[in-house]
Order: sequence, then structure tokens, then C-alpha cells
Amino acid sequence: MFRLRRPPPGFIDTLFRSAGVRFGVIYAALFGISAAALAAFLWWSTLGLLDRQTDAAIENDATALSERYAAGGLPALIEIIRQRIDTNTDDDAVYLLTDPAFHRIEGNLDGWPRGMMIDAEREEMRIMREDVAVTSVLHHYELQAGFHLLVGRDVEAKAGLRRLMTDAMIWAAGIAIALGSVGAWAVRGLFRAMLADVAATAQAIGAGDLTRRVRVTGQGDEFDLLAGTINDMLDRIETLMDGVRQVSNAIAHDLRTPITRARNRLEDAATHASTPEALHAAIERAEADLDGVMAIFQALLRIAEIEAGSRRSAFATFDAVPLLVDLAELYEAVAEERGQVFSALLPPALPMFGDRDMVQQAVANLIDNAVKFTSADGAITLAAEARPGEVAISVTDGGPGIPAADRSRATERFFRGESARSTPGSGLGLALVQAVAQLHGGALTLDDNTPGLRATLHLRATEA
Repeated sequence: MFRLRRPPPGFIDTLFRSAGVRFGVIYAALFGISAAALAAFLWWSTLGLLDRQTDAAIENDATALSERYAAGGLPALIEIIRQRIDTNTDDDAVYLLTDPAFHRIEGNLDGWPRGMMIDAEREEMRIMREDVAVTSVLHHYELQAGFHLLVGRDVEAKAGLRRLMTDAMIWAAGIAIALGSVGAWAVRGLFRAMLADVAATAQAIGAGDLTRRVRVTGQGDEFDLLAGTINDMLDRIETLMDGVRQVSNAIAHDLRTPITRARNRLEDAATHASTPEALHAAIERAEADLDGVMAIFQALLRIAEIEAGSRRSAFATFDAVPLLVDLAELYEAVAEERGQVFSALLPPALPMFGDRDMVQQAVANLIDNAVKFTSADGAITLAAEARPGEVAISVTDGGPGIPAADRSRATERFFRGESARSTPGSGLGLALVQAVAQLHGGALTLDDNTPGLRATLHLRATEA
């Protein structure tokens, strides 16, 4: 004996976990609902219209007969029924007049139709006319003195049309189901193909192939938009990974020298220091080297904190002019000691929205770089102005500047151009300024000052 194999438990649930299957089913359901709505409209606009026309014709005929009965009594009604039967060229009219006991008086029916309820007002049923069973619509009217009148129409042809349309609707439903199933399968296949490409790309990325990208068909549809968004994200991830590798290499390179120097000094002091003073001096020099290492780590942590956006909660509206005045007074003394000319061009007020301490540190880094790279007789200018929607703070100097080829990399961590190789520093100053600018929804631009560099910090003036 053969037995049907039941699906494993949870088969349907597992099947519908597939997003492709769900989208396919939704497509098929929408297609089926649309087809059903179209079929209902066709049915209503054809057969429904015919039924309404038939009922209207019967009602008009019955009204005329009732008026004749009211005007001339039973003889007049019998006469007009005979006239209607004789003049009915289509032979589709049905009339029957009975007494209160339902005995036939006049009409083209032999008697009260079997199955016709006495209290029914409208019936569609099979009746015998001239020994032929036909489908008719009958309306029952109860006249004065207890007489009964049946007025109807032979709708056999319309019944045939109804059967024809019913068969057509059944075939149409079958075709709609078949087409909906094919369409659902196609949608499922398209969806699975797209997700398969995304999954394969993600798997390759997870395996370490950062060059893999989601295929773009070029059709400009939603799938291409999704693929482009994912590819942009992967490009950003690859850039960040390259940055991490570069930062790791730079940290290893930049920290190796001061750590090695501190170790050598301590080792030399432990071996050759003959007095407590010499040992103490060696320890102080090693501490200075290690302080430099700590400063680099603190700068990296500061940049990471800014890029993570953890300081946005401290944003507020403030006037940047007092902040810039304090920095100008501080660095004017520093520049004077180096023989430089420091000037500040500031407006009376400069309202902006952001973190006051971070903006102060960013501007201080720009001024510190300008002082560091400007010659003894050079000039440094701090300027600020309000522009539509932003505040622009610029620092110009008369130093060697940054070559155009290096400006795009100047804000990278630990990047140092050829002109800065012999200058003390870690290469993190402009990276921190860039992070502050991005956190404030702005940007840092570097331009040629001929000679020197113009660094402009663009910050948002009001809350977004």
C-alpha cells in the first residue's frame, strides 16, 4: 500500500522564511486580486446589465397592466394580456393571470409554475412553455380582489450567455493562476539572483578579498541603487582598512625611534652612570622621549573620539570671537619671540554652533603649524568671517607651504611632506583639525598662499 510522504515539520515556515518566496507570493496575490477585480467588473457590466434591463422591462410591463386593470377591471386586463401575447414578436414574454385559488384565467402558461413560491416577488426558474423547459425571470403581483398576475421574460439565451461567461471566467482564472505562478517564480528567481550576488560578495569580503564588489547591471533600477550603495560602503571600508594599515605602520615607525632611544639611554645609564646626577639626567631624557610617545597616543585617541561623534552632546551656540582673541594673544607672543609678525582680522561677533573646546584646539593646531613652518621674518595672519550658513576661520603663513600633489594626503594620520621631515612633530595635527571639521558638518581646505599656506576651517554657523 502506497502512503503519501508528509513534509517535515516546519516545512512551510522554513519555506516562507525566504524573502524571495514571500515577494513571489505577494506578486501572485496582487496579480490574482487584479484579475478577480477585472472579472467581477466584466460580469457586472455584462450579465448584471442584462439582468437589470430584464427586470426594468418586466416592471414597466407590469405597471402598464396594473393601470389597465385599475381603469377597466378584469376584462380589460384579459384583453391587454391577449394583445401582448399576440404582438410579442420575440416570443419571450411570459404572462399568467389567476384567480384567488391560483386557477388559470389567461396567459401563455398552462398553470402556476411548480416551485414558484406564492409569496415570492421575483424568481428565476425553469418553467415549461409549449412543452419545452426554459429559464425565465418571473415577477409576482397580487391584484385587487385576490387575483394574481405573473409577468416575466424568457431568459434562456441570457442563461446560455451566463454559462458561456462562467466557463470563460473559469478558464481565465486558470490562466491567471498559471501566469501569476510563473511571474511569482520569476520574481523569486530575480530576487534570489540579486541576493546571491550580494551574499557571494559579502562572503568574499569576509574571506579577505576587499576588492570584490556587487555587480551593477546598468539598468538604473532599485537593485542597481542597492548595489551602488553597497559598493560605496565597501569602498569606504577598504579605505578605512588601508588607513588602519597605514596608521599601524606609521605608529610602528614613529614610535620605534623614541622608544628605542629611551631604552638605549636607560641601558647606557644603568651601565655607565657613575653619579646619581648622571643617572637622573638619563632618566629625565628617557621620560621626555616617552612623553612624546604618550602625546602621540593621546592625539590618536582624541581623533578617534572626535570621529566617533561622542562630543556632539556638548554642542551649543557660542561666540567664536573671544576664543580667537585668546589664541591671537597667546601666539602673538610666541611669534614675536621667533621674530615673526602675527596679525588678527576678526569681526565684532561671530556666532556659531559646535563644541567650543574642540574648535579652539583645531584653530590652535593651525596656528601652531603656521608658527612652526614660517621663517623668522615671515608673517602669520588669523582671520575669520561669517558666510551664508557657515563660519570660515583661516590661518595664513609665509612658510614653504604644501605642494599641490601632497594636499589631498596632508590630513592623513602621520603624513609628513618633504618640507616637514626635519621639523618636530607627529603628523597628526591636520588629521585632528579635519576630524573636528567633519564633526561640525564642515571641511578643512588647504590652498596656496604664494608663498606659504592658507588653511581654512569651514564650520556650521547654526544648528542643523
